[in-house]
Amino acid sequence: MNPSGVTNDTLDMLKTPGASAEDMIKAWFAPTGATTGIQNYSLVKPALSLVPVVTPILNSLSFDTDTSGGIQSNWKAITGLNTNGLSAGLSEGNRGAPIATATADYYASFKSFGHDDYVTDEARQVASDYMDLLARAQANLLFTSRISLERVCLGGLGTYSLSAPSAPTLATATTGGTLPATTTYSVICAALTTSGWRNGTIALGVPGLVSRTNMDGSVDTYGGGTGPRSGNTTIATGAGATNSITASVPVVSGAVAYAWFWGTAGSELLGAITTINSLAITALAAGTQTAASLGAAATDFSKNALECDGLISINAKSGYNTYTLAQATGTAGVGTPLTADGVGGVVEFDLVCKWMWDNLRTGPTRIIMSSQEQTNVTKKVLQSPGGNGAQRFMIQANQGSVIGGDLVVGYLNKCGNNYAAKAGEPAKYVPFVIHPDLPPGTVIFDTEVLPYPLNDTPKVKRFISPEPWYATLWPRVRRRYEYGVYCRGVLQHFFPASTVVLTNIGNG
Repeated sequence: MNPSGVTNDTLDMLKTPGASAEDMIKAWFAPTGATTGIQNYSLVKPALSLVPVVTPILNSLSFDTDTSGGIQSNWKAITGLNTNGLSAGLSEGNRGAPIATATADYYASFKSFGHDDYVTDEARQVASDYMDLLARAQANLLFTSRISLERVCLGGLGTYSLSAPSAPTLATATTGGTLPATTTYSVICAALTTSGWRNGTIALGVPGLVSRTNMDGSVDTYGGGTGPRSGNTTIATGAGATNSITASVPVVSGAVAYAWFWGTAGSELLGAITTINSLAITALAAGTQTAASLGAAATDFSKNALECDGLISINAKSGYNTYTLAQATGTAGVGTPLTADGVGGVVEFDLVCKWMWDNLRTGPTRIIMSSQEQTNVTKKVLQSPGGNGAQRFMIQANQGSVIGGDLVVGYLNKCGNNYAAKAGEPAKYVPFVIHPDLPPGTVIFDTEVLPYPLNDTPKVKRFISPEPWYATLWPRVRRRYEYGVYCRGVLQHFFPASTVVLTNIGNG
């Protein structure tokens, strides 16, 4: 026996090259770490899904099946009654003249949506006692496809393209930045869709033409969400080493963000992505993507013909009698924030609600915004411009249990029939929907139910589909299981004017 209590025969049998008696003895004690000693690996089963599936627009849409065939959905809408404004007064014994009824024809092509994935034989085998990977793969594909379709319904551009901004308007100052003296800079701007904003970064650039190699070997190309770039404008800095430049372009219809390039003419680099139409340039551009890499000035990568139009692009299309309210440029790089009216309201929200009532005799049933805008609306509602509270709050709390913070979760539409139905009941308010894929600076006022009679369709919008969600297990041509989850259809909007967009909102 050796001093450690392990026989020499046992030590010789277990010993590996380089192992000592002390190393062997440690194997019989509780390990000090997850990868040491002899132990079971305590793993929670199954793997948890930690990716949020937030799809408020998709959840509100009915999925109706259209079995009539064809390549597109076609529908008509009545957009106005008695548009010639005839009087209802009648002379004795006589009938009235025929009224004029305004109608609109709409159509939208069906599009296919979905995602693919695979599970190898080895992956399925090693996870057999932990999780059914084949079932989880299909579930994950359905979740992913719903998130992607939600993004399409929000900001897809299937038939609409962003226009090129005009050349930026520039001004220079000798303070506020670190730009060197007497240097000429060229500035270029390109508008972005929700997809371009979501997938664009300073380090990796904004997406141009996307080429996707599919699992069956085919290749699809589509626009990544960047519109045509503007022409360039040049300006020279003054003396000193603390120069800055401000830049602005007119608001681009349908855009939710803007990519800015600056530097030597012909070699402008991506330096900023903003959700307003202006920028303060205080340093050299930090990106590596050049404006020239987006092609000639007329080259457009905003439209994705594989998708259908979403709420933002439908609002931006001409001929739909829609309304878009854009905040003024204001101070370049700061923009124009929402305006508090001093009595607990927001000026721009009231303007939109008034337009909807005056022109459509309706109002929003939900207001879709980012978390930034909800924070800003809360500040506007709870504080007047002078800093004095527009309301007085009485807080009752036990000692040591006071909870700080206030949050505005909806807005009272002051225009239309939103008064209380009975005495003592609160007036109706429009709830906020905080959307993870809507950029800051844009708010959507959306109506889900019209007050007009004789509507066969109970909702203003729906997703019409020749074939709803289905899963396919493709034939095995290699040692793996290949899955796809798909649907085919289009967002059908019966009254586009009932969706209003407020855009170019500064943060504050």
